Amino acid sequence: MIYITQAILIDESEIKEEFIRSSGPGGQNVNKVATAVQLRFDVRNSPSLSAGVRERLARMAGRRITSEGILIIEAKRFRTQAANRKDAMERLVDLVRRAVRPPRSRRKTRPTRASKERRLEAKRRRSRAKSLRRSVPAEDD
Repeated sequence: MIYITQAILIDESEIKEEFIRSSGPGGQNVNKVATAVQLRFDVRNSPSLSAGVRERLARMAGRRITSEGILIIEAKRFRTQAANRKDAMERLVDLVRRAVRPPRSRRKTRPTRASKERRLEAKRRRSRAKSLRRSVPAEDD
């Protein structure tokens, strides 16, 4: 069991790990050893998550979630399979923990009278400065 919060535990059987070869520099080690981890978690069909958490998690995952609702996390930051595996699991736990917290609702606010007056005074000052730049019409004598 993977501990997310007191109320949410994810069974390890819900998570699939696949080890793949990492891209980028690293010489022969990269070409021979499958150190990168591709972690797959079925968000849509997970019995561990409530409907609200599923929806928020899918929204937060963005491009990392497939059309079938499977979250894919790739970890290839480290040179060892164990470190990448731990990194992928930590990233999954962090993402689910952030999805558990519902977003704070926005409260409407209005500008204060003083801030409105400061804004209007600044506009008047700017207008006055610009009007002084205008060319003065020549007097006809």
